Amino acid sequence: MKNTAIDHSHIKGWGVDADPLDVPAYPMKRRTENDNKGMYWERPAHQVQTVEILKSNERPDLTAVFGTSTPPSGLSGKIRRFAFKYSEASFAHWLPLILADRINMLEGIADDFKKGHIPNLIDELGVKSELKHNPKGFAKKVLVGVAVTALFIAWMRRDDHDED
Repeated sequence: MKNTAIDHSHIKGWGVDADPLDVPAYPMKRRTENDNKGMYWERPAHQVQTVEILKSNERPDLTAVFGTSTPPSGLSGKIRRFAFKYSEASFAHWLPLILADRINMLEGIADDFKKGHIPNLIDELGVKSELKHNPKGFAKKVLVGVAVTALFIAWMRRDDHDED
């Protein structure tokens, strides 16, 4: 493989951090012999992958450390797999991930019911805290939710009457 060095000297500030002894804060910082100790280290072994990990198409290798507590599963997992086909600079990546988070919350509630656990949605959604610290915002959220629900019900009933 041919090593072709590219000259970046025309880019202002390029390589400013290349020399560890060249500290930009020099006049304000009094240098000591310990300033650069620990800057050079041997990379630790990578974490072992035991579950499916979704990775960016912009970074094909796994990062050294990653979360394994909630591997993608169900409908939310399918949506996440779809999202990771697209660049992180794209709405096609982020919007499906937001949708997958909301769906994952509903899947979690359904899973709670399957296990015989009735979730305490008042506490888990932070209703008490919202009422205490943001009562106007809470009232606005409730009114918007009621309005959207009423509009949806009216729209559904309108469609039912149109079929007659």
